[in-house]
Amino acid sequence: MAAEEVATFYAKMLDHEYTTKEVFQNNFFIDWQKEMTVEERKVIKRLDKCDFTEMHRYFVDKAAARKALPREEKQKLKEAAEKLRQEFGYCILDGHREKIGNFKTEPPGLFQGRGDHPKMGMVKRRILPEDVVINCSRDSKIPEPPAGHQWKEVRSDNTVMWLASWRENIQSSIKYIMLNPSSKLKGEKDWQKYEIARRLKGVVDEIRSQYRADWKSREMKRRQRAVALYLIDKLALRAGNEKEEGEAADTVGCCSLRVEHIRLHPEADGQEHVVEFDFLGKDSIRYCNRVPVEKPVYKNLQLFMENKEPGDDLFDRLTTASLNKHLQDLMEGLTAKVFRTYNASVTLQQQLRVLTRAEDSIAAKILSYNRANRAVAILCNHQRATPKAFEKSMQTLQTKIKVKKERVAEARVELKRAKADHETRGDGKSRSFLEKKRRVLEKLQDQLARLSAQATDKEENKQVALGTSKLNYLDPRISIAWCKRFGVPVEKIYNKTQREKFAWALGMAGEDFEF
Repeated sequence: MAAEEVATFYAKMLDHEYTTKEVFQNNFFIDWQKEMTVEERKVIKRLDKCDFTEMHRYFVDKAAARKALPREEKQKLKEAAEKLRQEFGYCILDGHREKIGNFKTEPPGLFQGRGDHPKMGMVKRRILPEDVVINCSRDSKIPEPPAGHQWKEVRSDNTVMWLASWRENIQSSIKYIMLNPSSKLKGEKDWQKYEIARRLKGVVDEIRSQYRADWKSREMKRRQRAVALYLIDKLALRAGNEKEEGEAADTVGCCSLRVEHIRLHPEADGQEHVVEFDFLGKDSIRYCNRVPVEKPVYKNLQLFMENKEPGDDLFDRLTTASLNKHLQDLMEGLTAKVFRTYNASVTLQQQLRVLTRAEDSIAAKILSYNRANRAVAILCNHQRATPKAFEKSMQTLQTKIKVKKERVAEARVELKRAKADHETRGDGKSRSFLEKKRRVLEKLQDQLARLSAQATDKEENKQVALGTSKLNYLDPRISIAWCKRFGVPVEKIYNKTQREKFAWALGMAGEDFEF
């Protein structure tokens, strides 16, 4: 039974790109064999000899049947899900009924990870009540564990924001059940985060002139710290945390860069003092970039690399902890992450200023907004794989554009005829017919412009993830103020869930808000 269940995890993913990757296949097979009986292990020795198509078809048919359910049945399922949400989806926080974000544990399945994660394909095991820590106040009614089970622990810790937690088996990281982003507590935390980034605006010039001066320091530790800070500020690199021993993914940030992760070019692409970065960042997303830097930074990097092996630390006198302690001394609440939030928000504000034209249509303004958002996503290295359905949806869009162009051409011919007719007859009837044809052409041209903007946007964003920066790094007040200033409905920028998350900002930002 156990081995069959694990086999279904793989079968469900058969049409996914992951199952073509060797690392995924190897990890899955090792974990699958652990669940087999001795007999099964004797028979099943190679994954490439296994045929999962029948199992896969079973799940495809099941999904299709669910899709084809009559409306009443779908409604029943919807009501059952809502009943669950009403029972488990809320908590009482300081006397208020607040929504919980994710109130379900993840079901067992195969770990996918992001980027080229070395553990992809491993089996995520089922979370049991015995794994779960419950966090609630002492006088509250403690949730009942399922029959025959008990919680790992029940505690009352009001210094943290989570309501339940457990440790997952793949990366041994702790998973939490938190409040919904629209809750008051989350909103306050969000607001504080952006206010700290806005405070940085007042001291950033001072910090920059200080780290510039430190490039010439006699103390190597200060020099390294100053160069790292410059890279964090200019390139929005993450600081990089010290990791537990034995963590498989070899991911780094600025402070943990090794000599092998950078190459120096005295001249490249027609620019001087170019540094080429190539390393795996958070979530195993590759960071590849060539940037010109200031001459003292270039000279210092040469110095830091002297007499070192490729696997040696570039900043061997620096840790994330010591960098963040230094930043705390410069400004209360300042960490390397605040620089990312600050630079992302400043970039959005500047780009919106440059790209938006008041006379543009709403579709063109939204295209400008997404271009500004993309500049931030590129700065923060927020990538994604081209979506599976990209080609298909792009073709559909191009077909629509072709049809619309034909309609516009026809409408032009009709308008020309109506003009000639009006010139000949000159009566009221022919004038109103001419106006009608003019309106039809304008409407069609507007629709064509909207479709073309959509296609441009889709093409430009196929490998860029805009959502991460929009939800986590950009002060929402910048976007809301922009919407108010240029008459763009906020719904075009933020969907319903996002508007709930940023409810605190909606009332706060007037059209003249400055980050």
